[in-house]
Amino acid sequence: MVLQSFTQPKRKKQMITKGTTIEELVSVIPESVNYFMEKGIRLLICGEPIWGTIEEVILSKGFSNDQLDIILEDLNNILFQKEIKVQ
Repeated sequence: MVLQSFTQPKRKKQMITKGTTIEELVSVIPESVNYFMEKGIRLLICGEPIWGTIEEVILSKGFSNDQLDIILEDLNNILFQKEIKVQ
């Protein structure tokens, strides 16, 4: 799995990266499908995640590296909020 882990005091946290596959993203953050649809990017075709990494998909749709960084930050914030609710 390409999700990076980094250590914080007393717990381990997953992080979404450029190399995270769409399949991994959708399984960890199902609501990412709606987030990407709002940006005009489809992550599912016929109910199945598309192939590739977040970076490949974002850049292929004409987004810049700066926009990619913002999207990654947004996704990690969504993930962080999910982790807070689970605790």
